[in-house]
Amino acid sequence: MFQIPLIVLLAVGVLWKSIDLARATHDRVLRILVASLSLLLVGEALSIPGIIGSIDSATAVGVGKVAFNGIYISGLFALQLFFVFSVRGTRAAHDRRLRVETALLAGVLIALVVSMAVTPAAMRGHSLATPHMAEPAIASFYVIGNAYFIHAYLASGRWALRYARKAAQHLGYGLLIVALGLFGLALTSVNRMILVVLRIGEPGSHQELNTVNWSISNWAMGITLAGICYSASVQLFIRLRSVAHHRRMHRELTPLWTALTAAYPELVLDQPSAGFRWRRPYRYRTQEQRFYRRFIECRDGLVRLSPYLRQVAPEADLARAPADQLARHITEALALNSTNMANARAESPYVGVSAVPVAIPVGGDLDADARELIAISRFLHERES
Repeated sequence: MFQIPLIVLLAVGVLWKSIDLARATHDRVLRILVASLSLLLVGEALSIPGIIGSIDSATAVGVGKVAFNGIYISGLFALQLFFVFSVRGTRAAHDRRLRVETALLAGVLIALVVSMAVTPAAMRGHSLATPHMAEPAIASFYVIGNAYFIHAYLASGRWALRYARKAAQHLGYGLLIVALGLFGLALTSVNRMILVVLRIGEPGSHQELNTVNWSISNWAMGITLAGICYSASVQLFIRLRSVAHHRRMHRELTPLWTALTAAYPELVLDQPSAGFRWRRPYRYRTQEQRFYRRFIECRDGLVRLSPYLRQVAPEADLARAPADQLARHITEALALNSTNMANARAESPYVGVSAVPVAIPVGGDLDADARELIAISRFLHERES
């Protein structure tokens, strides 16, 4: 019921986090998350009966089922590692958990392959409805696989619950919903193990349990998807709001930045070196990075201009002066700088004069500093209009 929506959601998740990974290739936790989502996506796609049949036709009966379970289980393994490595801890503790989970995964995968290999060839296309559940290899295939599903779903659910307590309110709600869905999926795995045991003695029996379990599975998967979508929507909203905020501040700094970089072109970072005909390859920058770079260049420009500011306003408190006064002083200082630059014999304003603080905000945080420069930039724009 929820298989196609889950495949679509996983595909979106892989694309989204792969873009983030391209910006932070050394982020180990992000690499694990992308690997987990990719494996779960492939596993869900392989679980479609038609695809399993195509794999069996191209290889041998049973290969598709082993491939689906092996890849999906590997995705759950990576999901657990994502949670583990997201928590602060010692390297030894992380490595110990990694060794334990890797050994468990390897044991389960080997057991599934062996179980399918020793199953009589005529029975390898089995399912939970098979009349041959008493065959030890078939029963062990389902018991071992579902036992790992229980372990992985419960572990991931506990981690999600743990993160929900520490996360921001809206993100925490999403993780709580995800944890509830994962616990529901663990319950369906328990029920499948019970069904396997019951059908060993009575093949095809207890169909009502299987029907109820399918319903629980659909609901649990739906709840998990709802939690993921809610958390992803909150993250997307926060991200879009941050992008819009930093784009607006980047644009509002333009008048001040333009004036300062016109006087001091060397302030602009990462310019093509002299003598090179070709520009450097384009490097993608987020809106936040573009804003921070412009902010830093404006601050550097004010430092360079501050000796001129002291000359044009020797009695002014440049650190605390109102934004409109600073805008006027900056205009006059830039004019003085231009005059001195035009006169090659003019004495440098730096002789005997050190840089002075300019436009120091009352608050010590970056936002307060940015607001101070934006206010100056607005008054500069008004003066130029």
